[in-house]
Amino acid sequence: MGKFRIPETPPTINKTIRFPSDIVDGVEKAIKGKECTFSAFVIAAVRAALEDLKK
Repeated sequence: MGKFRIPETPPTINKTIRFPSDIVDGVEKAIKGKECTFSAFVIAAVRAALEDLKK
């Protein structure tokens, strides 16, 4: 096991975006009962999309 390091919080920027209602509903259903926030889900989804675009 490696050395423990205290994680650093990456810098963030607030952006206001509008989502269609069906997308919000879908995300909320997907994260219901899980230890995940709406923001964390969206960030992970965008990161995955950006990785796919690189391929």
